[in-house]
Amino acid sequence: MVIEKEEIRGKRNRRFQLLFITIDVIMVMISFLIFIWIKPASKAYYLPQYIQPFIIFLIVWLIVSAVIGKYHLTKIKKPKDIYVYTLISNITIVGIILSLIYFNNLFSYSRLIVFGTIILSTLLELFIGYIFAAYKFAQPLPDKTVRTGETKSKVFPPFTHEKFDSEKTREKRQAQRNFIIETKSKRAYNFLNRFVDVGDPHSAVFNTTKIANVETLADGYFNKMVNLHRTNDIRRLNKFFESINERMPYGGLYIGCVETKDIRKKRMLSRYIFPFNWISYCFDVFFTRIIPKLPFTKNIYFFITLGYERAIPHAEILGRLYSCGFELVEEKYIHDELFFVVRKVKEPVYDTNPTYGPLISLRRYGKNGRLFKVYKLRTMHAYSEYLQDYVYEKYKLQEGGKFKNDFRVTTSGKIFRKFWLDETPMFINLIAGEMKLVGVRPLSKQYFELYSDTLKEKRLKTKPGLIPPFYADMPKTLAEIQASEMAYLEAYQRHPIRTDISYFFKAFRNILFKGARSK
Repeated sequence: MVIEKEEIRGKRNRRFQLLFITIDVIMVMISFLIFIWIKPASKAYYLPQYIQPFIIFLIVWLIVSAVIGKYHLTKIKKPKDIYVYTLISNITIVGIILSLIYFNNLFSYSRLIVFGTIILSTLLELFIGYIFAAYKFAQPLPDKTVRTGETKSKVFPPFTHEKFDSEKTREKRQAQRNFIIETKSKRAYNFLNRFVDVGDPHSAVFNTTKIANVETLADGYFNKMVNLHRTNDIRRLNKFFESINERMPYGGLYIGCVETKDIRKKRMLSRYIFPFNWISYCFDVFFTRIIPKLPFTKNIYFFITLGYERAIPHAEILGRLYSCGFELVEEKYIHDELFFVVRKVKEPVYDTNPTYGPLISLRRYGKNGRLFKVYKLRTMHAYSEYLQDYVYEKYKLQEGGKFKNDFRVTTSGKIFRKFWLDETPMFINLIAGEMKLVGVRPLSKQYFELYSDTLKEKRLKTKPGLIPPFYADMPKTLAEIQASEMAYLEAYQRHPIRTDISYFFKAFRNILFKGARSK
């Protein structure tokens, strides 16, 4: 019976594959004829001249598309795959066509016809792919169910209404153990078993992406929850974590897993040979890390993908968990996934307006203790601001007063900081009168609390500045930074204008001749 079903499924895939190839050939021919028609000269001249190279082009198109996997329906596991395979194959075709033109000296052919045909065919393929994705992935991804005896449930039921003897308890524990091993692995089970007794009635083990399934759990009953489904596939991720938090007592443990950005990069680069692996990875970065962060494309991205297999950096997943009221207990990489164990320590922040885009606003202390928004270019992953205490406790401070081993900073962020590009939007605060040119740094609440009470009081009497006294004195430790700022503030109280001019030129000299940089 299984073999018969596989044969039926294989025949159906082959029929669809033949249909897709036929549609693709028709779209390429239509694109070619459209640009033949657009050319102002006689169609009777262009058709005979281009028919032979068009046939060669069509053969190249079909071979490359087949090799890359554009027509392989079994490879399409998610909507993004359609666009990835289409763009990779068509970019490869462009490279081959350019090589043929260059090495055979075929520069007499019309660029409008050649590249117009490729571009229009690509757009038509993406449009057809969008329709196919909307049809195939229209329904939400089904949750895997859990077998317990003869019943199926989203979550292993607790022992609330019936008294179970030791045999029933052993059966339930064995069922949960088998479910975890089948869904993940034995290594994952051994790791989870260090924190969760799968036979404990107050432990919930489930495999879901749906918030509604979490909301069915009794409030305060389960003190340990395990979700075996990858966090990358959860649509409203913070709402999911908030629901877990709301139904868990203080001190309760939540265990989940995620494919981090670095794991994803390794997987993408090992999928194809060079240079196709880097082409695929660059498109993946654009589609899964840039498009979802922009306000005008975010909704389109989630409409197409339904939130499935989003790219999540390590810092972002931890930041989301901390913002939702958890703290990290332990994390471990198992089979290309990061398993995290977190403990509920507070209520969620319920951040209704998180920042994802390149321009961010951070709440900082200003004059008279007023919190205002400092504008900067993003240099850290999203939700990194919730990890300040965690990074400080784990890594402390490095020379210069910054956090050591700050994994929250992105690769582009390091470049921005080196050349102060991240601070250019702060001129908005300067124009608004919230900051001045020279002054102490505007600090976050967490960093502000590291300062002495005397320095805190003096800081709040003046506006913060774009150029801090740090660049004039070049202190190395937090104590030296506080001493530097104290000296500046005392001098500023006596001679404001003269002090700012003096510190400006000192900072300018250190930046220009001594290579002072922000890290």
